[in-house]
Amino acid sequence: MSLEIITTVISAAALLLTMIGMFIGGFAWVIRRVDVRIGRGEDRLGERIDGLGERIGGVERELVEVKIGIARIEGPPRRLMPAR
Repeated sequence: MSLEIITTVISAAALLLTMIGMFIGGFAWVIRRVDVRIGRGEDRLGERIDGLGERIGGVERELVEVKIGIARIEGPPRRLMPAR
């Protein structure tokens, strides 16, 4: 093998390794960016879910108050047999 062929093969291998390294680096950069964006989205979603939980808790408390009010309006339950 001549020196030119060896130099060409080594140059091609170096170029191939460089391109593979750039591809892996670019892919890692994309994965990192996607992870950051997903993390931000999860944080916002968690805040919204917490807010909805508080609102549902408030509605539940109000519903209990409404049930108590309705029970007071209706009076005590009727009995089948009169009390003596």
